[in-house]
Amino acid sequence: MSDLFPQAAPVVRAPLADRLRPERLADVVGQDHLTGPQGPLGRMVAQGSLSSIILWGPPGTGKTSIAKLLAAEAGMRFAMISAVFSGVADLKKQFAEAELAQSRGQRTLLFVDEIHRFNRAQQDGFLPFVEQGIVVLIGATTENPSFALNAALLSRAQVLVLNRLDEVALDQLLARAEAEMGRTLPLTADARSALINNSDGDGRFLLNQAETLLELGGDEPLDPAGLSAFLHRRMPVYDKDRDGHYNLISALHKSLRGSDAQASLYYLARMLVAGEDPLYVLRRLVRFASEDVGLADPQALVQCLAAKDAYDFLGSPEGELAIVQACLYLATAPKSNAAYKAQKSAFKTAKDTGSLSPPKSILNAPTKLMKDIGYGEGYAYDHDAKDGFSGSDYWPEEMQPQTFYAPSPRGFEVKIAERLAYWAKLKADRG
Repeated sequence: MSDLFPQAAPVVRAPLADRLRPERLADVVGQDHLTGPQGPLGRMVAQGSLSSIILWGPPGTGKTSIAKLLAAEAGMRFAMISAVFSGVADLKKQFAEAELAQSRGQRTLLFVDEIHRFNRAQQDGFLPFVEQGIVVLIGATTENPSFALNAALLSRAQVLVLNRLDEVALDQLLARAEAEMGRTLPLTADARSALINNSDGDGRFLLNQAETLLELGGDEPLDPAGLSAFLHRRMPVYDKDRDGHYNLISALHKSLRGSDAQASLYYLARMLVAGEDPLYVLRRLVRFASEDVGLADPQALVQCLAAKDAYDFLGSPEGELAIVQACLYLATAPKSNAAYKAQKSAFKTAKDTGSLSPPKSILNAPTKLMKDIGYGEGYAYDHDAKDGFSGSDYWPEEMQPQTFYAPSPRGFEVKIAERLAYWAKLKADRG
């Protein structure tokens, strides 16, 4: 009986995120600076002149949708490959098909997702086909093109930066999802805001969450706690060896330098919550203590090293409080880069002056020969001098005394400046 009346195959619907892909460039949310009438993509489409582009932005911000829409609005053949799953053979096939299409009078837009995954040699393989106009290349990447793509490819493509989707753009996507599904999300107003915040600017993730809620969530509105129990939260975008890592440590360093304790603590928390190695953060705090606080507060370095010891002793999560304490100490400490500038200046002078010999008077003379040729002759032992200070000249004879270190007028360096002035006055008084 079943052979005579075979059952129809179940209809599989595309995911909501695919069904809601925009049909026009103007429908793309959150990227008006690119797709609007005055944006570079809007102007390209209006002028009918499309050039190669690298779309750089976080996941779920519309890179694939934009590429498809550009091809449609420019009347071009659309071809797509992913650098994650493709190799040289796949590229050759795409280029051959593009050449065939060109011979028939049709241009090809080749969209390469995750283009940064291709190695340098593979990236170079695009160049002749881009230069000859066989393909218009649209590359998508979540990585900084300056580091992920080679210079030759970047010189032939315009880099456009997509924004992380803001609350307004994400709310627009939710409204479209509700219209498509024919029902309202079963959420309180606070839970709706929480759903948007939990998506971390990723439109695709938000729509996948909304689809689950609309299909399985029932009719009773969920509050934020109920939403949290029903759905999982999106993990923050953070690769320990990529942009997220360097951007956040830069933000932490500059917030500390700007003495903003609250912002410093926020960026520290962002890194640790995302899974950054606490010892990496501690290394950066130790460096900051020397570079940006220095002798304005000599305890800053001590605090950071103590935090490192405390973390080694306690581990996570207990030891992370010591990292927070060190961070707050640095943020609220007086700031000085005088030691940092002194190091750079002294190191440069050392390289420039080469192998100048110190004065013979301050060289040790462990042998008779060395004494005979003047090593140690005339050395003034400071502890025997008046005020414990001889005022001798310790510079090579070929050099004038230099000033590398100039204390800031902040914190403990005020006292250091007084000490330096005291020694200078004694030296001047003794001629």
